[in-house]
This record gives sequence, C-alpha cells and structure tokens, in this order.
Amino acid sequence: MNLKEIKELVEFIVRQDLSEFEFEQSGFKIRIRKEAAAATSGSTLPPAAIPMPPVPAGPASAATTAAKASETIAESARDVHIVKSPIVGTFYRSPSPDAEPFVKIGDFVEKGSVLCIIEAMKLMNEIESDISGEIVNIFVESGNPVEYGESLFAVRIRA
Repeated sequence: MNLKEIKELVEFIVRQDLSEFEFEQSGFKIRIRKEAAAATSGSTLPPAAIPMPPVPAGPASAATTAAKASETIAESARDVHIVKSPIVGTFYRSPSPDAEPFVKIGDFVEKGSVLCIIEAMKLMNEIESDISGEIVNIFVESGNPVEYGESLFAVRIRA
C-alpha cells in the first residue's frame, strides 16, 4: 500500500464510523483503532483543543477529577492555553520514578517552569511552560509515548 491508499482507507474508516479496522495482504498488515472521544457537548473549544479526562492526581476518583477539570476548563475556555509536545518521545511527569511530579493539577507555574520530561533517543528533554498560569488538566500518563504536537497540559492563563 502506498501513502495515498492508506489516506483513502483512513477516510473510509472515518466515514463508516468504525472503531477498529485490520487489513492484511501479502505480508503487509495494518491496524487502525479509534480512541473513545470525550463527551463535550456545548464546548466552545475547537476539536483539537477539547480536554480529555486528566490523570488522577490523588485519592479522588478519576470521574470526580475529570468532572472538576472539565468544569474548570469550560468556565474559562478562552483563557486556557494548551502546552503541546515539541518532539516525539516518552512522557514523564517526574525526574525519576520515585520522585514527585514536576506539576499537579491546581499548581501555579511561571513561564519557564519545567512541566515534564520527554525522552527521545535516550536524551531527557525538559519541557518548560511557555506561559504563567494554573495547571487545569494533564492529558498524558507518565510513561506513555507522545507525538509531535500532542496536547500535554492545559494551563489557565494568569491575568
């Protein structure tokens, strides 16, 4: 399959609203899986900026934490800045497995504060906040891979 055929296949899968598709032919195998979308009726954010449920930040249940973060973001959606991954790699919330995370939901950060580390090609890259504000959502769990441009944090801009 060439790139054009793969793009056409993806468009077909989207049109058919399939959640998973697998194709195998002559030793070539492709699997496409769509992740479940977050419920965001009435949101004014563009689709690329719709917040996903945050990483649980303590003893509170994930549903409670997600509901609070969604309410917070919905209240001031135009004042929320999304920090995106500048590189492809593995996302880490803390400098080592036994250390506290750099930031948690509710923390206030200054421009230039380290938010996380992304490991790429055995190099640890500190990702800094490009604005000052309050962390209102964390989109990625520690240890998960991230793509270039993927949303990492939602930061409510400090006035």
